[in-house]
Amino acid sequence: MEIGKTAVILASGSPRRIDMLRADGIEPLIVRPDCEENIHIGLTPRQEVMALALRKNLRAVEMLREQYSLPAEGIVLSADTMVVLDGVPIGKPADEEDAFRILSGLNGRMHTVCSGACLFDLATGRRLVFSEDTDVYFMQYTDEDIFAYIATGEPMDKAGAYAIQGGFAPYVTRTEGPMDNVIGFPYGTIKRILAEW
Repeated sequence: MEIGKTAVILASGSPRRIDMLRADGIEPLIVRPDCEENIHIGLTPRQEVMALALRKNLRAVEMLREQYSLPAEGIVLSADTMVVLDGVPIGKPADEEDAFRILSGLNGRMHTVCSGACLFDLATGRRLVFSEDTDVYFMQYTDEDIFAYIATGEPMDKAGAYAIQGGFAPYVTRTEGPMDNVIGFPYGTIKRILAEW
């Protein structure tokens, strides 16, 4: 539950984000913020993921105060990720038909994964919000490839309807930007910021 001697409080239930921290030897305290995940004003994708990461962070701190004995020290970490194709955000598929539609649209094309992250230091009150982009390039694949992938169930809880570290990895020709940003959140940048703090 620590980076150095500082407890990490993850404002997310994302298995991928939890696994990334655990792979680094960190067992986070999990707080799932119960807040709206839609922004109703005209923001760019980068602005929207930062706004949502901040909203989740603020709500997680409220929940820590309401439901727990608020830790005197700790870093509250929140994030939001969006897949963007031609400037249009793509969320998680509503059903298998929607997953097929999304993956068909990404076929043979480049799209951008945009993640926003927010860090809040409970001890000092310092807060930082930032975003990071990664461009992902897909090769051409067939409808049969899409159907076979959907049958695994993997796409259903993921923005863009795929997991780059999972069954759809063979269809990725290259990435430009941090891979961790596509898997869960920009963890390399998060660690650099915390080291500076």
